[in-house]
Formats: sequence, C-alpha cells, structure tokens
Amino acid sequence: MDQAAARDALLLRRLDLVAQVSALTAEALRLNQKLAGIEMDVLRLSLEIGRSGATEQLVQDLHDAEEGAAEIRQVCKACEEGIVAAEAGIEEVDRGLAKTGN
Repeated sequence: MDQAAARDALLLRRLDLVAQVSALTAEALRLNQKLAGIEMDVLRLSLEIGRSGATEQLVQDLHDAEEGAAEIRQVCKACEEGIVAAEAGIEEVDRGLAKTGN
C-alpha cells in the first residue's frame, strides 16, 4: 500500500473512532440523565417510607428503582470503557499519521 493510501486508511479509521466517541458520549449523557431521574425516585420513595411507613408497595418500588439505578450504572461504566478504548485508538491512529508525515 502506498503512503497516500495508508494515510487515507488511517484518516478513515480516525473518523470512525471519533464517531464512536461521539455516540458513546451521547449515550453516557442520556444514561446519566436517566440515572438522575431514578435517583430522585429513590429519594422520593425513601422520604415517603420515612413519612408514612414501609408499605409493601413502597418497599417494592424502592427496590425496583435501586435495581434500575444499578443496571444503568453498569451500562454507564461500559460506555465509559468504550470511550477510553476509542480514544486510545485515536491516539494510535494519530501516531500512525505522524509517521506518514501528515
């Protein structure tokens, strides 16, 4: 592969990685907003239990909200790991571009 073709391939790879970072960042933001809403529900339910006592329904709702929050935290972690991996890929591509002189 000649130098121009190698550079073009690296640039295409970089573009793809930047798009991945962008998509994962948007997803992480969406998930963090959803998590904030669930955490507000947890707080609301905890306060309601403190005020009116622990009914079976309130306890179940609280448990469900806490479970949902834990699941979202796991997905957020996976997004963050994907962002780190894509950014590492961008750095690798940039090193390759530097070697091609562009």
